Amino acid sequence: MNDDHAALAARIDRTNELLTRMLAEVAKTPSTHAIFVDAGYLYAAAGRLIAGTEDRRAFDLDAEGLIEALIDRARTIFADSRLLRVYWYDGARRRIHTAEQQSIAELPDVKVRLGNLNANNQQKGVDSLIRTDLESLARHRAISDAALLGGDEDLVSAVEAAQGYGARVHLWGIEAPEGRNQAEPLLWEVDSQRTLDLDFFKPYVARRTAQAYDATGTNRPTREDVRFVGAQIAAKWLAARGREALVELLPGHPYLPGSVDQDLLVEAEGLLQYSLRGQADLRRALRDGFWEHVQTQY
Repeated sequence: MNDDHAALAARIDRTNELLTRMLAEVAKTPSTHAIFVDAGYLYAAAGRLIAGTEDRRAFDLDAEGLIEALIDRARTIFADSRLLRVYWYDGARRRIHTAEQQSIAELPDVKVRLGNLNANNQQKGVDSLIRTDLESLARHRAISDAALLGGDEDLVSAVEAAQGYGARVHLWGIEAPEGRNQAEPLLWEVDSQRTLDLDFFKPYVARRTAQAYDATGTNRPTREDVRFVGAQIAAKWLAARGREALVELLPGHPYLPGSVDQDLLVEAEGLLQYSLRGQADLRRALRDGFWEHVQTQY
């Protein structure tokens, strides 16, 4: 009998040892987050907030700059976590990328998923795409946290599926001029809620005017002109802050912190005497020029 007790105690000790090792390995595993953006909700809510309309034709959205700002915000919230990627869900006729969707798909760390767009310009199948990705990533332990920018009640099942595999889902919303723009059942289901306000979106959404460019008559600068200005501003930025500032800046490459990106845009527009709002290719050239100079100094 004593031998049986001794053997049982040994097995229990062995099991506890294995559990301790496993928990230690889990503790060492870095947490990972992903950002899920329902572009239909984003355009409608941000458009209404900034431009007073949900019609995409009435305003320009700097998707690249906004994605960088979302990544920067997630980096602050999930401080000890790494980004897997940004998932961008939108609709398109016959699921063929528009030029804008294609440019978004070419961004680093971004994956575009397309549902259908019906005759009334309504998205179809987007919610099921979000659920599929959320559930799959959670099931395979690819993410520990999901930041979901959306508001449709149909997303409740996606949240439940991810939570069922142990992932935490954090709902991000856009400030509503009045009332709510997110379904209550969705708000009840998530692990946390956060609202992005007017100031967050102002740099990236601008009402479109009849005349696409500045009324000053200034010619549109070339990408090389803008790239050079980006490098100039980077040199000035480094001179003011010192090389020590690179320690915080470089880990985020190719993205810039939201505050730095906004200062870069404003200063560049002043030097160029030209608005870069809604000019995705020129804003990319501006950031490229900034980063190229920064990297030569490291």
